[in-house]
Amino acid sequence: MPDGTPHEPTVFLQAVIDHPNIEVGRYAYYSPLVPTPDAAAELAPYLYPGCPERLVIGAFAQIAHGVRFITASANHPMGGITTYPFRIFDMETAGKYLDENAAIGDTVIGPDVWLGFNAMVMPGVRIGAGAIVAAGSVVAQDVPPFAIVAGNPARVVRSRFSPDEIARLLDLGWWDWPVEAIQRALPALEAGDVAALAEHAP
Repeated sequence: MPDGTPHEPTVFLQAVIDHPNIEVGRYAYYSPLVPTPDAAAELAPYLYPGCPERLVIGAFAQIAHGVRFITASANHPMGGITTYPFRIFDMETAGKYLDENAAIGDTVIGPDVWLGFNAMVMPGVRIGAGAIVAAGSVVAQDVPPFAIVAGNPARVVRSRFSPDEIARLLDLGWWDWPVEAIQRALPALEAGDVAALAEHAP
């Protein structure tokens, strides 16, 4: 907090998530309003070990209170007359149902993505590096890098940088740099100065 006291609910996800279907990049954090005993279950309530899909959260992602990832295994079978998931009661017969979910694919959150309060990300969505998802948005389609999206369904409001700057930022990939290099580059990162950032590239 500004006065130096720790915000107890905020956690680095690598330190608190041990789930075979979730991959978390360094320094990605979750900041709920109250401490949670199981961040994985809270963020991705339908992602169970052994599901055919994964949730990938990139380095330096920032996840606010109430964010939920609705992964593919939350889906019910939609190819027949009923959507009732009969086969989950006998998983040995669930092959077709699991195949449907696997076809949706992984949910991937790029590095340095900010997901605002109560945002919801639907199955198989990919959110590009540096994107911002406004509070309360429902993201049902892929989001380009460095876009700002808002609404239900979330739509691109604007881009944070020009196409040339975005290409350069993706090429620089500052989120992969050693922490010491990132610290030296903080003035350029904070100023939004792509050219100055490039001068700090290791």
